[in-house]
Amino acid sequence: MLRSMTGYGRGEGRAGGHRITVEIKSLNHRFLDLNIRLPRFYLALEEKMREKVKSRINRGRIEVIVNIDQENGKKQPLTVDMDLAIAYYNALKELAQRLNLPADMGAKDLLGLPEVVKTSEPEWTEEGLWPGIEAALEEALIQLLTMRAREGARLEEELRERAEKVRSLIKAIEERAHQVPGEYAEKLRQRIRELAGDLVLDPSRLEMEVALFAERADIREEVVRLHSHLDQFLRALDQGGAVGKQLDFLLQEMGREAHTISAKANDLMISNWVISLRGEMEKMREQVQNVE
Repeated sequence: MLRSMTGYGRGEGRAGGHRITVEIKSLNHRFLDLNIRLPRFYLALEEKMREKVKSRINRGRIEVIVNIDQENGKKQPLTVDMDLAIAYYNALKELAQRLNLPADMGAKDLLGLPEVVKTSEPEWTEEGLWPGIEAALEEALIQLLTMRAREGARLEEELRERAEKVRSLIKAIEERAHQVPGEYAEKLRQRIRELAGDLVLDPSRLEMEVALFAERADIREEVVRLHSHLDQFLRALDQGGAVGKQLDFLLQEMGREAHTISAKANDLMISNWVISLRGEMEKMREQVQNVE
């Protein structure tokens, strides 16, 4: 089954007198871009969280937001660096005097300056807190992956429908390609008759011209490769999992073959079908950009 790269999950856990909430958001990205936002006192847990997420997700821009609060409602005690606050005040007062500015500095203003107010580090251990973090993260991951799988199933259904349209267009191009040389030969004969009148024509020269045209317009190899790429595309859908890059590559290759067919075919009907073919493949590429 395919998985989309967009989704959301939320989980909760408790451990060591703390209540933990974890939110995970994911968006499209060519690779795995993982950003974990932890309160600064708990940054030592980031690496374990990173490894757990990487073991479950292969691609996408992933944002993990962690909130940790004490269950008893206590807040971490605040301390004021009085020496730093006084130094700020004196510096600002001197600056105001020198520049003839008002020195209306209040306590609230001082408290907002860097490092004046500090929070004491909470007491915790990795062994005591990790079970709660892991439980919350696991719950959030399950929700996220469920959403990604649900969206992936919708993407797969649409891709298969478009793949069938592509197959039909390739077959139509293939059948038409067999008719083009014969039609070209008849048009050439008629044109020569109109221009030559009663002159006797050399049949071998005419057949040679038709053969040269058929060689230049021969798209059999491109059609075979298109069928092959489409078969590989469908097998990748059957395989499921993290196949987004493979699907995107195959669509690029199919686009190249379609471009070559358009340049070689020299037939209006084939050109119109190629336009439709490329339109379907472009829509498929837009969908594949969201596949893990």
